[in-house]
Amino acid sequence: MARYRLTASARRDISSILRTSEERHGRDARMRYSSLLLAALQRVAEMPEGRSTSDHSGVRPGLRSFHIRHSREQSREAPVGRPVHMIFYRVEEPGVVEIVRVLHERMEPGLHIV
Repeated sequence: MARYRLTASARRDISSILRTSEERHGRDARMRYSSLLLAALQRVAEMPEGRSTSDHSGVRPGLRSFHIRHSREQSREAPVGRPVHMIFYRVEEPGVVEIVRVLHERMEPGLHIV
């Protein structure tokens, strides 16, 4: 079974995203976004080189990304209108994906991933 591991930076990113979602849109929105993020993380772990992923080796060797909007159908909650975050990750070893960061789609990964 494929699995993922969050870096400390990714944990902080997710915590901040969910906190902001609740502050701006309410608890229900936080729960929907949380469910969407979880579905996206699981999808990345299962298909790290799937067709909805992108290579970012120019930023960091082996780095890939996945926009969470591609997991709307897998989410168990009501759909999120316009998801705006991307998961940046790398395959750590066969069957294990390291989630490096979760960034807003407008953020430049090269400035936030070292």
